[in-house]
Amino acid sequence: MTDVFDHPWLGGLFADPDMAALWSPDAQLAGMRAFEAAFSRALGRAGLADRAEEAARAIEGMGFDMDDLRAGTAQDGVVVPRLVRQMKAQAGDAAGAVHKGATSQDVIDTATALAMRDTLALVDRRLADLTAALEGLAARFGARPLMGRTRMQAATEITVADRIAPWLLPLADHRARIAQARPRIARLQLGGASGDRADLGAKADAVAADMAAALRLENPARAWHAMRDGVAEFAGLLSLVTGTLGKMGQDVALMAQQGIAEIELSGGGTSSAMAHKQNPVLAELLVTLARFNAGQLALIHQALVHEQERSGAAWALEWMVLPPMAQATGRALAAAVTLAGQVRRIGTPE
Repeated sequence: MTDVFDHPWLGGLFADPDMAALWSPDAQLAGMRAFEAAFSRALGRAGLADRAEEAARAIEGMGFDMDDLRAGTAQDGVVVPRLVRQMKAQAGDAAGAVHKGATSQDVIDTATALAMRDTLALVDRRLADLTAALEGLAARFGARPLMGRTRMQAATEITVADRIAPWLLPLADHRARIAQARPRIARLQLGGASGDRADLGAKADAVAADMAAALRLENPARAWHAMRDGVAEFAGLLSLVTGTLGKMGQDVALMAQQGIAEIELSGGGTSSAMAHKQNPVLAELLVTLARFNAGQLALIHQALVHEQERSGAAWALEWMVLPPMAQATGRALAAAVTLAGQVRRIGTPE
């Protein structure tokens, strides 16, 4: 069954093409290719492999047999053994400079780190766009009166700016969290068979530093094969962002209720049975996506438990959960910006 992000019609509501591209099979393959090319070059510069540049160029210019990759993944549980076999065949006499001293998790985790890095950049840009949109609403309507509500009951009169503040103020905090967390998330993975880089010997640190610079990733002192806190922190950031947007969506949906009418929106959804209705579709979507990410975050926290030096089960769980969480976050941010642009009025006209 196709998920909602790729569904032929549900995708009209849930899909985010820009975010989907960052987690697509093509992007994953590009990330793994980038790892292997950078690794071959680093081996060559460290004196650990001959004809390394020839190998790197072969890797960068080759195509892949996707049927073979699929069959290999079914057999091996990971795509990398078949991927490397194809790369070595392409490199020919330079095959000795391909994947020498690396392991499958190094390749896949580094590709994931590249996707997480680019996702954080996209989220940060959209947070900036949403900040500007909400500041615009506050400038237009902020001074207007609005009934404050506690526990969904009328309380005391506030202003529209008071209602917007909990939507707006956390956005700066999210951007600060992203900047602070990026070095813990966008990190090279290079550990070899048991995570100790033993196969690279005394040149291990030099190889890692070379690769990290080439890939524009941080260079941790040790492989994080079984230390998944950076992945969990990434997922937590996504859930925090969508949680804030869910609060905004919930407020807008409640304000749009008939009989309350504290907000007027353009472009609402229509009903097949009731022509008079204008449903707050995007506001509801923000609530849905917030709840989705909150549920997925629990699975990522389950994936923190890696046995001994490396896990297959916990690791594979990340592959299932991270891409849809990223898509949900991208779509929520895009929807929130659009929703802010649909506001014609908030509060009581002066």
